[in-house]
Amino acid sequence: MVESYHPFMTFAIKEVHRVKQKEFRPATALKGKNDRETIDRVVAKARDAQAKRELGYREKSLKIHPWICSRCSREFSNRNIHLLTVHHKDHNHENNPSDGSNWENMCIYCHDNEHRRYLDYVEGGSISDDKETNEGLTHNPFAALKGILKKE
Repeated sequence: MVESYHPFMTFAIKEVHRVKQKEFRPATALKGKNDRETIDRVVAKARDAQAKRELGYREKSLKIHPWICSRCSREFSNRNIHLLTVHHKDHNHENNPSDGSNWENMCIYCHDNEHRRYLDYVEGGSISDDKETNEGLTHNPFAALKGILKKE
């Protein structure tokens, strides 16, 4: 099943596929009374899922905060709002205050980068270990710059 769709669409697509597989129909356009009832049922379930989702912290954050990534300042509209995610500042997904003080909106790219940086910090400690030495770092690209600036 395709999982890259927005959660609202994923539910509807799964339901349509389930109904088609149950009835053993070819993947053609739906026609007739029974198919209209199926569509109505799918839409009703999707609306219920949307109502439940609006109770979640993502929808609350989207109502409180502007639709702008807090890192790269990318702006979002209704067409691409699915690319805007909610980041928990303290990395605790159970900490969801109603005032939104632990949330910040980030695009999916900045959000992934933030979590990768956090995991790198947790897993690796710091950038350099005691075992490593910087003996290989001897090149200084600006070594001659001081001499060039003094001549002028």
